[in-house]
Amino acid sequence: MPIASLDTIRSSVGKPLGESAWITVGQDRINVFADATEDHQFIHVDEDLAKQTPFGGTIAHGFLTLSLLSRMAADVMLVPETTRMGVNYGFDRVRFLAPVRAGKRVRGHFTLVSFEEKRPGQYQFAHDVTVEIEGEDKPALTATWIGQVFA
Repeated sequence: MPIASLDTIRSSVGKPLGESAWITVGQDRINVFADATEDHQFIHVDEDLAKQTPFGGTIAHGFLTLSLLSRMAADVMLVPETTRMGVNYGFDRVRFLAPVRAGKRVRGHFTLVSFEEKRPGQYQFAHDVTVEIEGEDKPALTATWIGQVFA
């Protein structure tokens, strides 16, 4: 994650931070996620049956796409230079807007919407995130993601 001073982070509130690198959501990744979560619904793992659906093939689990936010954040989310650890705090809002078809690439667009010191050395931040699907007009998801860092 990009390292920044507290002043730089504070002055970035309300501004887009940028976009992550592209991540390919291939069938192997979808299958591994299905195994990890024990969610083997055919639209995710059965390529023949999924071809018969309006999706035309397998799609990623929404929670798989959501879980990729951690990787995406590593490219753009600013953290204080003295950070010892960071933790997820939750989401105010998550909406799955379009399916991610197997083989597609996704990337995250992050805007810092708040940053405050909760206790000495403990900072809470929120980011509005949109996950873009390469070549598609509608995003895969939007969310407001809340995290904390301990510096």
